[in-house]
Amino acid sequence: MRTLLATVRKELLALRRDRAGFLVLLVMPMALVLIVSLVQDNVMQATGETPIRVLLVDLDNGFLGQAVEEQLRLDGGLELIRKRGGREISEEAARKAVVDGDFRFRILIPPGTGDALRERVRRRALESFVPAANPAKAAAPGTVPGLILHFDPAVQGAFRTAVVNSLQRVLLGIELREKGAALSETIERMMRQGIGGGIPPPPGGDAAGRTPTIRFELDTEPVLTLNEAPNSGGRSTRRPTAAQQNVPAWALFGMFFIVVPVSGALIRERESGTLRRLMTMPISLAGLLAGKVIASILVCTSQFVLMAAVGSFALPLLGTSGLVVGTEWPVVGIIALTAALAATGYGIMVGVLARSYEQASVFGAVSIVIAAALGGVMIPVYVMPRSMQAVSVVSPLAWGLNAFQDVFVREGTLSTVGPDLARLTLFSIATLSVAWWSLRKSRSGD
Repeated sequence: MRTLLATVRKELLALRRDRAGFLVLLVMPMALVLIVSLVQDNVMQATGETPIRVLLVDLDNGFLGQAVEEQLRLDGGLELIRKRGGREISEEAARKAVVDGDFRFRILIPPGTGDALRERVRRRALESFVPAANPAKAAAPGTVPGLILHFDPAVQGAFRTAVVNSLQRVLLGIELREKGAALSETIERMMRQGIGGGIPPPPGGDAAGRTPTIRFELDTEPVLTLNEAPNSGGRSTRRPTAAQQNVPAWALFGMFFIVVPVSGALIRERESGTLRRLMTMPISLAGLLAGKVIASILVCTSQFVLMAAVGSFALPLLGTSGLVVGTEWPVVGIIALTAALAATGYGIMVGVLARSYEQASVFGAVSIVIAAALGGVMIPVYVMPRSMQAVSVVSPLAWGLNAFQDVFVREGTLSTVGPDLARLTLFSIATLSVAWWSLRKSRSGD
């Protein structure tokens, strides 16, 4: 028992000496629980439990836009945004907001939609009353060119379906209300005509002038339609698939997880004295780091090639849609190389700054999991709470995933993904600069 107690005391003292590692072991898992829980909170949006923010552009400026807004407020499925910066949002501004990723959906009500709806509902109400002897019903007018729902093509089907279902419920309610009002008006007018001297005999009356029996035929065809269209900023789009989301997302996750072996190798070199011997040799720190960077980039790019091969060839064999790269493979390769450089820089920085293998392994692994959760690898960014969406812009995995989706889904070009590539490049430069400065300081201290 005394030996056991002494062993326990020794281990606790070892943990106490490594205070930073001990704090990492305690704090990082708590941070992971907190952030992942917040990120997953708004998955309820897929079932309509919490409102999804949607831009509304009302070019009709009539009763229809107000009715849609009121019904959606009562329905609770969507939260309509009609103003930005205190002003009514224009059609072009709304289009740009969806292209830029600030919003994922926008609703457009074309001019004259409300008046056309009421006119056609009135005509259908009149044609609902036909002579019983007339087997043929007059042809009802067509549908109204209704609302248009523009969406980001990268939005997954479940969330797009939730928005469409909410809108269709609202439009059906508005249409039924207008049909009810039109029928009430028609019946009231016919009754007044009957009390004042008889209903004028419709075509088909008999020779004696008797009024034929009137039959009511309810028109169940929809009048107000909802048309869906991708909003890709003028670029063509592909149909989003699970492979287009999952393959680049988890490939990025695997590439950034190189932080664990890279940082661990640096710490082992430092503990064994290998790093000290290397730094005493006539080789520049830039050359030393360049060797580590090139080796790590080769590993990361190999990871990505294997993941892309699985998505392109293995998934179709299993009966699901595969990853389609098309002619944009040079842009995809540039994104993968830039992401590999960013992942390598982060791994080297963690390895240089960490003081123990425990610090590097726990901090490196958990920080990548957090960055992946924030970056949309596990859950799309657009279903996160607004506060988490604002934080997600700092995740390098979000930059890489957005660049890949620009190519795979929106058929973007190198100029399209340029801003995300610039962020990844700056991130890699910053992390490698920190690592170089720390190594230079330790060399001068020796």
